[in-house]
Amino acid sequence: QVQLVESGGGLVQAGDSLRLSCAASGRTFSSSAMGWFRQAPGMKREFVAAISWNGGNTYYADSVKGRFTISRDNAKNTVYLQMNSLKPEATAVYYCAARYGSNRFAASASLELYDHWGQGTQVTVSS
Repeated sequence: QVQLVESGGGLVQAGDSLRLSCAASGRTFSSSAMGWFRQAPGMKREFVAAISWNGGNTYYADSVKGRFTISRDNAKNTVYLQMNSLKPEATAVYYCAARYGSNRFAASASLELYDHWGQGTQVTVSS
């Protein structure tokens, strides 16, 4: 059974930084692309960042490029999202997701391609 557990969310002020973590269980984590998505109240879940199975490729939403960094430590079965210069519009529940199956290696911005999801962690940025 695959399980993803996010942590690191909280209440911060605009301009502050946070680092989210997502701990994964399961033997195939090291060969699975991972993604971070977020969902604000009343909004659809949207792509934030993704990383390929070995960290060789990363993708970001335009709204976070240059401020957010996704990384992974396969030895720890953990993926991270470093968020700098946070803005109030970043307020949302942040979810990590994992791809499994035969195409699991490649990172993707498409929500539909991710098979497993965590419960989410709340990030609130005050102005």
